Amino acid sequence: MPRFSVIVPAYQVQAYLRECLESVLTQSYPDLELIAVDDCSPDACGAVIDEFAARDPRVRPVHLPANVGLGPARNAGAARATGDYLVFLDGDDTLTPDALLAVADRLKETGDPDVLVYDYARTYWTGGTVRNQVAAELTEHGPAPFALADRPGLLNVLAVAWNKAYRREFVERAGFVFPPGYYEDTPWTYPVLMTAETVATLDRVCVHYRQRRTGGILHTTSERHFEVFDQYDQVFAHLDEHPALERWRPVLFRRMVDHLLTVYTRPDRLPRGSRAAFLRRARDQYRRHRTPGASVPARARVRHALVRFGLHRTYRALRLAAALGRRARRLSRRSLRALRAALLRTHYRVQRLLPLDSGRVLFTVREDGPYGGDPAALESAVRDHAPHLRTAWVTRPALHHTLPTATRRIAPGTAAHLTALARSACLVTDREVVPGLVKRRGQVLVHTPPGTPLAHAGIDLQERPAAARDTDFARLLRGVDQWDHVVSGDRHSTLTWERVYPGRYTTLEYGRPRTDRFHTATSADVAVLRECLGVPAGAVAILYAPVPRDYRRTPLRLLDLERVARRLGPRFVILSRAGRPHDGPLEAASDRVVDVSAHPDVTTLCLASDALVTDFSPLMCDYAGLDRPIVLHAGDREAYAAARGLYVDPWTFPPGPVADSEDELIEIFAGGRWCGARSAGQRAAFRDRFCPHDDGRAAERVVRRVLCGETETAPPVPPERRRPVPSAAAALEAAAVSLPPQPAVF
Repeated sequence: MPRFSVIVPAYQVQAYLRECLESVLTQSYPDLELIAVDDCSPDACGAVIDEFAARDPRVRPVHLPANVGLGPARNAGAARATGDYLVFLDGDDTLTPDALLAVADRLKETGDPDVLVYDYARTYWTGGTVRNQVAAELTEHGPAPFALADRPGLLNVLAVAWNKAYRREFVERAGFVFPPGYYEDTPWTYPVLMTAETVATLDRVCVHYRQRRTGGILHTTSERHFEVFDQYDQVFAHLDEHPALERWRPVLFRRMVDHLLTVYTRPDRLPRGSRAAFLRRARDQYRRHRTPGASVPARARVRHALVRFGLHRTYRALRLAAALGRRARRLSRRSLRALRAALLRTHYRVQRLLPLDSGRVLFTVREDGPYGGDPAALESAVRDHAPHLRTAWVTRPALHHTLPTATRRIAPGTAAHLTALARSACLVTDREVVPGLVKRRGQVLVHTPPGTPLAHAGIDLQERPAAARDTDFARLLRGVDQWDHVVSGDRHSTLTWERVYPGRYTTLEYGRPRTDRFHTATSADVAVLRECLGVPAGAVAILYAPVPRDYRRTPLRLLDLERVARRLGPRFVILSRAGRPHDGPLEAASDRVVDVSAHPDVTTLCLASDALVTDFSPLMCDYAGLDRPIVLHAGDREAYAAARGLYVDPWTFPPGPVADSEDELIEIFAGGRWCGARSAGQRAAFRDRFCPHDDGRAAERVVRRVLCGETETAPPVPPERRRPVPSAAAALEAAAVSLPPQPAVF
């Protein structure tokens, strides 16, 4: 008897069915049977199912003689199931990697509940991924299992069959089956949740819910959407047959009204001319199932009134009035924006006529981001070594809390911003082009490139269209012409920047200011940072920071981080910077896999970690200055090199051990090679090449040269005399070695 029976009905999903079935059969938890139901599909779904059945004995094909619809097709699969738990999956959706393993573990933890509810994410045909907006309802905090009465918020989770695992014995004993017709999930989901004596949740994305551009039922205009009324009649009939569930009637009534209004208002569901008839049916449904005395939230009373009285014409009038109001507001906002822009342009022109303020230095970063990177290190150095100068930082108001108290805060696009842009004698930025800047005679612009150039950059991207995307190279070169100084960390960077960003600037090969903190921080600072990130005391924190694949439309999952953490054991914690905040949810997330993709300061993450795992990220050059272990891993080396281009292939001159597979990466850490003598030797050679000036005083050298006018700067501290702050693991090891031997106690 398998643990799971995964039931996949298929009808006209031949383009997606292979991916769906593969997502099930490649699960790391193999104790399953896959019941694939061909609902007499006119396309190749049946042939695909037979192909999978021929190569994997776990696949049990079912071919229905006639098309019966999604609900009865699921029933046909469930009737043949032998597993402990039923898992439903639509033929165009997919299970995420290790989903069934996570479900199995959670079922074991919670004592095999009747129903386990897990999370999902919508995956759009454009490449985006968005997690369920009410994921907070699936928190695993608190007692488990529980009854629905203890967590009624679960009814707010999308009422579908495929985001739950059902104990087969419970389903068969209660006699639950799917009805025919559209919205078949409704009379299944609500009765199942209300009847289940034990329910548990899993706060993990286990299903990718495909949002197809065309072809989905919910985007098909049809009279069959009227079947939603029959489905809710079945829900309330179930309540009538089970008086003990009467308490849920007001809740389900409100859910019904919201659902009916959703169907009524969506433009692509009801055929033209049928909306009035739909609303009349909704009115009858409202009156039939309304619970006397049930409260209606104030914000929903207008919507309820539309359904209660069948006010189709009123709705159309309100909709027209709302549309006119939105148009008027858009025109008003557009006019106000145009007026504001004109006033700001005039203000900027006036400010450019006034003298430059020699005591003012303005700092900006990409996307008007938070305090960090080279500009932050230089801003701090200005306050330490040139206190007569005033500094200001341009960032969004929501990020003002990231700035030091002594630094003036400026919101982008304001009059204060344009004043500072026009009158500051010195501008420091990591932007290639400063938006809106008309550089004045006497203004000095210091550009701080964001990383060591390992992959192609600048004008070399003209040969890499996949990575260049929509780069305006003419605009880029106009921005380069405004640079006066470029800060470089090493000779390789200097030679590369001067070639790919051709201009008349002066290169300051003084080191990376952003790494100064590696030499000025203390072990106490490291301990505080680790505590803030939730790293347990005594754990080895691995920072996983692959470079973004800017040539791909969708994010690339390079490692199964949960599996890596599980194989390495409780001693290791992974800080994952595997994506950007808008790349979607981190599917592998637990107390030992911490998603730090949205953390504003990568320097903090470096200090808090004990080792770095990366691929082609320039961060390895920064991290080498910390003298902490670095491990390389990439499953798409050839694809990345072909699409992005490489100046330096880290695999030919690695800063540490190289893993060609996930299992090899695990072995490197489990076997201790990550911190061995060979690793230290590779890191030393890499550091000599890419960190010749990183001694903790790079920012000071730039400030003294650019702002204080000193032509002679102090030479870098020799590598053998540099003392970067040790990692927490290294500090613990050193403390243990330094302790005197303790006498034996008998």
